[in-house]
Amino acid sequence: QVQLVESGGGLVQPGGSLRLSCAASGFTLAYYAIGWFRQAPGKEREGVLCINNDARNIYYVESVKGRFTISKDNAKNTVYLQMNSLEPEDTAVYYCAAERFEPLFCSGSPNEYSSWGQGTQVTVSS
Repeated sequence: QVQLVESGGGLVQPGGSLRLSCAASGFTLAYYAIGWFRQAPGKEREGVLCINNDARNIYYVESVKGRFTISKDNAKNTVYLQMNSLEPEDTAVYYCAAERFEPLFCSGSPNEYSSWGQGTQVTVSS
């Protein structure tokens, strides 16, 4: 059974940092792409960035380039989203999602992922 569990969210001041974790079980992370999505109140869920099976970061939101980075530890079956220089506009529930795409492929579309975590709240506020 595929399961994803996010953790690491919380309240942070503008300019601060958070690292979210996405712990995977029931599948081998090395063969999957992991996408990070976020959903702010009243808005649709959007793809932020993705890490493909080759560990390359692919960005879908221009404003997070240079601030957000995904990494993965295959031995721990865990993916991390490092978020630096956080802005109030980054406030949202963050979700990780997994899918076994073609090699090197990623997607920023929520509809293309079949396995999801429960989400973790990130609030950026002074």
